[in-house]
Parts: sequence; C-alpha cells; structure tokens
Amino acid sequence: YQRRVREVIVLQCSPGNRIKAARLCATSSRRRPTNLLALPTPQTRRRLLGEGWYCSEFFLLLVGAAEVTFAAPAAIPGISRALSSSRVYDIQGHRGSRGATIESTLPAFAWGLIYGVKTLEFDNGVTKDGHVIVWHDESIDPTKCKDTKPAVANDPLFPYVGKYVANLTLAQIKTLDCGSQCLDGFPLQLTYPGTKISTLPELFQFLDCADPSHKVELNIESKVDAQFPNLTRTPEDFVKLQYALFKSSKYYGKITYQSFDWRTLILMKKMDPRIPLAALADSTTIYGTSNSTSTWLAGLRPDSFPGSTLGVQIAQAAHSIGADILSPAATDGSSGSLDPNIPGYKTFTTEAMVKEAHASGMLVKPWTVNRLNIVEQIYAWGVDGIITDYPEIVRRWAVLKGVTVAPEYDETKVLKCLKKYIQTV
Repeated sequence: YQRRVREVIVLQCSPGNRIKAARLCATSSRRRPTNLLALPTPQTRRRLLGEGWYCSEFFLLLVGAAEVTFAAPAAIPGISRALSSSRVYDIQGHRGSRGATIESTLPAFAWGLIYGVKTLEFDNGVTKDGHVIVWHDESIDPTKCKDTKPAVANDPLFPYVGKYVANLTLAQIKTLDCGSQCLDGFPLQLTYPGTKISTLPELFQFLDCADPSHKVELNIESKVDAQFPNLTRTPEDFVKLQYALFKSSKYYGKITYQSFDWRTLILMKKMDPRIPLAALADSTTIYGTSNSTSTWLAGLRPDSFPGSTLGVQIAQAAHSIGADILSPAATDGSSGSLDPNIPGYKTFTTEAMVKEAHASGMLVKPWTVNRLNIVEQIYAWGVDGIITDYPEIVRRWAVLKGVTVAPEYDETKVLKCLKKYIQTV
C-alpha cells in the first residue's frame, strides 16, 4: 500500500494473502474500487471480505473492527502513514522553506512546520569523516556561507568556502556561518546570522522537540554526483550511512528516500524495501551528451521503453527500478520562459507522464513549483504533491480551493525548540 494513497485496503484473510493483495492493490490503478459501506448487511460484508480483498476510496474503519481486519503496518509498508494522512495533500517545503528562510538550516525547517507543510524536503551530504549533514550543495557555496576561523591552527584547507563537502571534516564545516546571507533570487529570506550546518541527527533532535508526535513526513535526498563521482562520496557510502540514521530515528516510518542518482535508490531498496523511493528526474539527467546513456539513471535509457512520449518513457523507467514516486522537474530546462502564460514555456512534467505513473501505481510529486499558475496546471493533471520554496503560499492556495492540508504547528512551541537546538558560530 505504498503507491495508491487514495485507496484503503480492507482484508480478512491470511497474512500471506494480505501481503499479496496489498501488492496487487498497490500496483493496480485500473481495478474498480468497491465501496463496502454500500453493501447491505454486516453478514454480506464479512462474507465478501473473507473471499478476497477490496480497494476503496473510503476509510472503512466505519465498517467496524469486528467485521474487518486491516493488514498490520509491519506486513504492508507505509499503510499506517496512509491511513492517517492520505486525504491530506502533500505540500512539501523545499529545503525547509527556502523562499522565506535561509535554506537547509534549522530555522528553515522550523518555519516549514509553522507554515503547515505535510513534508519537509531536504538533502544530505557526507563529510570526509563520514558524517551525514543537511546540505544541498556538493561544495560550500560562497553565496550561502562565510568562513569564520580554521578548525585547527594553520589548517591548510582553510578557508573552507568553495571546498567540497567530501573533502572537509565535520569540525571544519561546523566553523562556517551559513545563516547570514540571503540569496539574490530570494530577497525575502529571513537571515539567522551565525547559523551552523546541522547533521542529520541534530535535525532529528530538533524535530523530536518541535514535532513530538512525529507527524511531519521527511523527503530526504542523497546528494551523490553520478556524473563526476570524485566530487562526492559513493552511492554505497550514502546509503549505508543514511540508512543507519533513518533506522535509529523515530521518523523511520515517515521517510521517503529520493535521488537523481537512481543507483542509490536501487541500493536502498535492497537495504530496506520498506522505505518508499522517489525517482528524481529533469532534462539534464535523462540522457548524457550527444544522446549518450545517462550516468544518473542506473544505466537505463528512456528510449528503450515502449512509451509514446519521453514523459511516459521516464515514468516507465522509474517504475522498472521499483520507485514508489516519480518526482520530475515541473519545468523543462530548455524552457524559453518560467511562466506558462509567457511564450516559450515548456513543461518537463506532462499530463501523459502523470497518467502513466498512476497506471503503474506510482505517485507524482514535481519540483520546484514557485508559480501558482504552474500549481494550477499540474494539480489539474492529478499530481499527488507539490514541492515548493513557498509552502505557505501553496498551502493558502490549497485552502482557498477546498483542498485538505496539514495543520500548522504552534509557532511559539516550534520557535522555543529552535532556540534550544540552533547552533551558531
């Protein structure tokens, strides 16, 4: 039940059959749903449930505990999450809430919670000494961070700005001020001067405080460079180190693992098939130069799949590696404009892509959607979530449209936790 969040599996049969039925339900979007609530008597409902399985767009807990048996969360990965939140539209705060606050920092995640995201989206890098940090870039970007002092006297790598994360230790990274500069493209960002880059365990610790019920979902990317592998740690390193932290966290059941480097998705699936996988794609990763096979898609070529369009082929390729979610760029990299109302605009996400993904049992959650007319366009196509730098704006749009959204977090409580856990140089 990882893949069809609008359907609930209601079963009364052996554990083995429950798992089999769940897989069938997860991969079949064409099976006609049955509304068991419309059946005439409890006896009829019990008999039909005993004979097989049903998918329904209703939460059939109303049928009664004596009449139905739900497969246990341990037996069907992701079902507990779906039962509690499938009607809540997945608005994801990109890098926390990049439009409003310095990206990838604890303040960004704090404001994402306050704004009422369903999911916090962010990236992980791995340091030279094997620490998993919350950071988007392969290197330390001078537009985002400033040096303060060397980690040790006469450190030959100082200054650290401009160096690659894979070549720096955590101690060196912890000297950086990554909260004082707002980006030119995001002039409304709040700054938090002196803020340090956090490790993944430090982010979990903050979230344990700010979200004690562990309701928010996490969409975590492995920042592996498949094209220039010497610039980051290996896919094996990422999966091993990230998974150990996922498994020990109270958010284990709330994590989706995403990557442009589909090798890491395949490795994570082998490590733990219970973790939902999101296949990232854009116009720069589907093929290499001169239409060569891309290094990003684990050796796959979209044109080797039978789809009638590139978008359909990408969905088929993602499905072939066992992805639960297709997460494409909303806009094509070659687009002549950034707005659908301006001539030259070109989408990367297409309606045909969405339909094919749904037909394969996958969800579709495009990124990074920062214009409401694009939100309107892809929502009309049926996308299952939207990753945005402005979750507060997209959430406001959703409320006005009557779309069910996640609740906002109490600002006072969240900022109290932020004050407790933020680290500054």
